[in-house]
Amino acid sequence: MKTAWKVPRPHGGWRRTAAGALSGALAGFAALAVAELVSTAVRPEAGPVVAVGGAAIDRTPAAVKDWAIQEFGTNDKLVLKSGILAVLGLLAVALGLFALYRRRTGSAGVLLFGVVGAVAATSRPDSTGLVDALPSLVGALVGAVLLYVLVGRLALRPAPAGDAAAETGWDRRGFLIAAGAAAAASAAVGGLGRTLGASLGKDAVASRKAVTLPAAASPADAVPKGAQVRVAGVSPFVTSADDFYRVDTALVVPKVNADTWRLRIHGKGVTRERTLSFADLLGRELIERDITLTCVSNEVGGPYVGNARWIGVRLADLLDECGVRPPSRGGPADQLVARSVDGMTIGTPVDDVMDGRDAMLALGMNGEPLPFAHGFPVRMLVPGLYGYVSACKWIQDIELTTFDDYDPYWVKRDWARKAPIKTQSRIDTPKPFGRPKAGTVMVAGVAWAQHRGIDKVEVRVDDGPWQAAELAAEDSRDTWRQWSFRWRATPGNHTLTVRATDRTGAIQTARRTRTIPDGASGRHSVVVTVD
Repeated sequence: MKTAWKVPRPHGGWRRTAAGALSGALAGFAALAVAELVSTAVRPEAGPVVAVGGAAIDRTPAAVKDWAIQEFGTNDKLVLKSGILAVLGLLAVALGLFALYRRRTGSAGVLLFGVVGAVAATSRPDSTGLVDALPSLVGALVGAVLLYVLVGRLALRPAPAGDAAAETGWDRRGFLIAAGAAAAASAAVGGLGRTLGASLGKDAVASRKAVTLPAAASPADAVPKGAQVRVAGVSPFVTSADDFYRVDTALVVPKVNADTWRLRIHGKGVTRERTLSFADLLGRELIERDITLTCVSNEVGGPYVGNARWIGVRLADLLDECGVRPPSRGGPADQLVARSVDGMTIGTPVDDVMDGRDAMLALGMNGEPLPFAHGFPVRMLVPGLYGYVSACKWIQDIELTTFDDYDPYWVKRDWARKAPIKTQSRIDTPKPFGRPKAGTVMVAGVAWAQHRGIDKVEVRVDDGPWQAAELAAEDSRDTWRQWSFRWRATPGNHTLTVRATDRTGAIQTARRTRTIPDGASGRHSVVVTVD
């Protein structure tokens, strides 16, 4: 006996399969949009993309992080977030397809990813507790329900009895209406979340605009007129805040309200623990200094070095008022651990902070309050040390401890505990693979050996002798120094190499090393073709 209706197809055709994939994508979109909205009520850092991204950064091997910085530069965070969104999108599509066969299990898979985001958020160093799990969990719940509803519209229905030519069908019209409504609602929720998120930092922005930096009791000397060489293509002697490198782990730049910000100083050897406000620091005697900062991830000839004029409070004075003595004077603490509002920890030798150099808690950069991206309201910096052991941004806590008792963030990831900046030099012009004309070609760049100073820069053409370059005027031993060299270029391919000698007499080594564990070494060279 023949059946009264056609046997259903296993998948219902490619249109249904595509609709299943779209269902997963819409469920993922809705989950992220709702999570973003909820995170505005909790805190932006608790959002699933930021939380998972931060957890990924924490667990990524140091070598991989260093590779990402070299390959993507300051876009490394954008690449990471884009990668997370791409992976989530693919997984959402896969869950949508799976839900065509196992509707409840596919929807439960969305909830599972919510749990992953919740665990990531609550395990971050700056987590405020279980409340950080809410954005991921609420978003995943909405996504799971939506996937269940949309896939329900894709359920196969038998053809009408007696119509042997009819196709097995599904509710196309109902699905399209539900999918369109879901997409519109998710877009609206996402837009609301972004709008509210942008408004969260208004108080912090207002507090920064209200800051008037007082004149420094110890102002910086004027930059010597001859500090900038007059050669096109050389980096400006003073790096603008917009062009200053930024290397950190914060996927969301913290926006801290200066009015409510506090700094605590405590730990071993602290006989008078203190908690300071931003107003307290503004009311103290301030120093102003030109200081060049360098990131330990800077490869030979790399861009992660910049020079700015900083104003702030001398850190050694604050520590002295708290009763701190350096180990060289019998103090029990040899490490100062600075903690950021985002949970970053940076360890600095106490002796280096208190040996007379201009280590400071900086409040301003190039005559303005610190930009948020560079640490507003307060950051720490210590001339002569790589940033990962000295330049804590968004600082909120200083603990005196020992290197034996505590390993900060980067030390746990195989970087060295102590990292004085190595003597380095860079050719800014001509650029690699440039094609200068034969005749006199100006070769120029910068050299640095912070807190030691640069005494000499030399250039070598191919395998010829080292020849002295002309040094620009020195601002201070804590800033980089520009140099230039007149090269009588002859046609053909040539290799230009530079080396510097610091004030201790040490010549920049030719030995190439990686950035890990304490900074790259080697000599920068460029290959050019002279026409």
